[in-house]
Amino acid sequence: MKRKNILAAFAALALCASVASCTDGDVTKPVINLIEPEEGQLIQIGSDHGMHFEMDLEDNEALGSYKIDIHNNFDNHGHGKDSTEPFTFSQTYDLNHQRNAHIHHHDVVIPSNATPGNYHLMVYCTDEAGNEAYLARNIVLSLDAPEDED
Repeated sequence: MKRKNILAAFAALALCASVASCTDGDVTKPVINLIEPEEGQLIQIGSDHGMHFEMDLEDNEALGSYKIDIHNNFDNHGHGKDSTEPFTFSQTYDLNHQRNAHIHHHDVVIPSNATPGNYHLMVYCTDEAGNEAYLARNIVLSLDAPEDED
């Protein structure tokens, strides 16, 4: 009888230890500071170079990856022939175990046949432990937007 009690006590101790070790891990989400594009910014359609994208990312342990997702924020209702296409973009980038990263690139190219209008820009950042933060921003794709000089 004592042997069963001792085995039960060890099993309970092992279970408690495994639960405690799960909760002692990294549970802090990464921090996203999106610098550009700004909220409501006009982005030129058909530019020769990509949209200026700049942000800072940080994590208490190690960053894993970030993803940029752009999709339309309109119902695409129309009555005539339209030669435009709602623009979409989705790409994930590896962050190679960094704790801090400054991101600056022009990877998002808006083709000349993109439909003008309101779009959502979503940025997701995941750390190596699987914690995810995200940020949403409204942007406007426009034929009349000034060309980005950066």
